Amino acid sequence: MTALVIAEHDNASIKGATLNTVAAATQCGGEVHVLIAGHNAAAAAAAAAQIAGVAKVIHADAPGFEHGLAENVAAQVLIIAANYSHILFPATASGKNVAPRVAAAIDVAQLSDITKVIAADTFERPIYAGNAIATVQGLDATHVITVRTTGFDPAAATGGSATVETAAAAADDDGKSKFMGSEIAKSDRPELTAAKIIVSGGRALGSAEKFNEVMTPLADKLGAALGASRAAVDAGYAPNDWQVGQTGKIVAPQLYIAAGISGAIQHLAGMKDSKVIVAINKDPEAPIFSVADYGLEADLFVAVPELIKVV
Repeated sequence: MTALVIAEHDNASIKGATLNTVAAATQCGGEVHVLIAGHNAAAAAAAAAQIAGVAKVIHADAPGFEHGLAENVAAQVLIIAANYSHILFPATASGKNVAPRVAAAIDVAQLSDITKVIAADTFERPIYAGNAIATVQGLDATHVITVRTTGFDPAAATGGSATVETAAAAADDDGKSKFMGSEIAKSDRPELTAAKIIVSGGRALGSAEKFNEVMTPLADKLGAALGASRAAVDAGYAPNDWQVGQTGKIVAPQLYIAAGISGAIQHLAGMKDSKVIVAINKDPEAPIFSVADYGLEADLFVAVPELIKVV
């Protein structure tokens, strides 16, 4: 058995989700290979070769891979798919865009959002917004898998010594999609899905001004990323890319502070794997307290400023 991990990268470095996916792949048994499909991505291939547990890096370089268009990446995966028993993608927007195309093309059932490897063909995955865990067995010869990154500790980014093999690229561009441009939000804060500390606010903050006034100083003090509940995002208090939850981003930081968040099921599904959860809410019956390690029944407009003073 050999597993292939489809790396997420920016043509210069490897994104953190790839490390979690490698960790899952090593638990499937056999060697782990990593595919770098990019343009002028030799640096990313070299970084992938340093990941602990990786035996080989396959580097396919072509202009059509520069922006990671799903059609082009899937075509590259299909060229070598027959060589592997497991093909794993991070369960990110990018991975979930490519994986179904590969699974459909080779006519196998995709195994989505796995959080645990029980055996080479048996996995666990959350269902019903994380309220239940299903054990699923893949009966196909090739398993196409997306990995929920919060379910696996990342592989070490250094310490490996994999060989780098150059592969012939698929058709440069099949014309089914075209990259038109991107708008990248730049921030001095850590990326939400990679942050070790996250400070999130909910609808109780009342306005975008209050959200910024109360939550930003705490995040600054802790060097944390800012998150928000769906209700806060829908109300316009915070931007969409801050949303944590089943319909937002799935996170598992070392510390998650939830202020004014009641704890709807869809929000809990996105953060309940955090190592330490601190909840601040004046409603003693708020569901967020059911998953919190530390709960403070208090008015967040009083508690958060006091917390900032002592941090």
